[in-house]
Amino acid sequence: MKEFELINRYFTGRGIARRDVDLGIGDDCALVRVPESCQLAVTTDTLVEGVHFFADISPRALGHRALAVNLSDLAAMGAEPAWVSLGLTLPSIDAQWLEEFTDGMHEIAEYYNVQIVGGDTTQGPLTITVCAKGIVPQGKALTRSGAKNGDWIYVTGPLGDSGLAIEARKQNWSIAEEHLENANKRFHFPSPRVAAGQVLRGIATSAIDISDGLLADLSHILKQSGVGAVIHADKVPTSAALNSLKNDDIRLQLALAYGDDYELLFTVSDDNKSILEAKLQQYGVEPVCIGQVVNNDGKLELLYHNQTMPLPNIGFEHFS
Repeated sequence: MKEFELINRYFTGRGIARRDVDLGIGDDCALVRVPESCQLAVTTDTLVEGVHFFADISPRALGHRALAVNLSDLAAMGAEPAWVSLGLTLPSIDAQWLEEFTDGMHEIAEYYNVQIVGGDTTQGPLTITVCAKGIVPQGKALTRSGAKNGDWIYVTGPLGDSGLAIEARKQNWSIAEEHLENANKRFHFPSPRVAAGQVLRGIATSAIDISDGLLADLSHILKQSGVGAVIHADKVPTSAALNSLKNDDIRLQLALAYGDDYELLFTVSDDNKSILEAKLQQYGVEPVCIGQVVNNDGKLELLYHNQTMPLPNIGFEHFS
């Protein structure tokens, strides 16, 4: 199988066909229509074997994950996902691997009404680059720069499970099979909070998705908003799997600083707090308040049962 045979077999004619796509796979560019009074939100993520995923990850999980992490970025901006282009670099062509990989990608694309409209295939070390595009009403996008003094800080769900899955494998931790299975599912098949992001439009003052760790991603909001924050570490939501760890220091490190959670972290004014909680609950999201914005120019204070605790090593950063 050669490049264009691969494209025709696994991508052309598969998945949904959106009405706003005038020209999809097969030309030098795709042609899409952005609705009037809307802005185009664009994000790109690259996943590299050995850096973002283990070599023995299932192809279906990898296809899902590659798209999900991009949709999470769109969710953080309050955008509706619409179109995706894929850059796929493969060491060689493995028909079964490609079948499973594209099944995973098409499944999540169809679930979120996203059409794969183009991309590129090349030969080399396994690397997946996804460029996702979404639509957001003019002037309604969520950003990192709107947090105000007195705003409340929320997350949309439990943190630390992906870190647990990774470190349990690296360190050969002894964990109950049920807990390990749940942690691996959160890592391999993240669920981007797309509906929640759209609910937050016009209500939240700032937002970001948690990819590099709670404290690291919060620091982006604080820097761009010119504010500080007080976070209550004991209020950060965690799963039964993470709570099964007996070492509190490790558990807090994973929840506060590990990343790959793809929950949303956002701020909301006191006036909008109640309405936000009610609206998110309609979508099955139980937001958890973990702290408050304070006007002290970027300082982050971490409390544990109301006692000051040192900041853990914060987040993941390439080239660090």
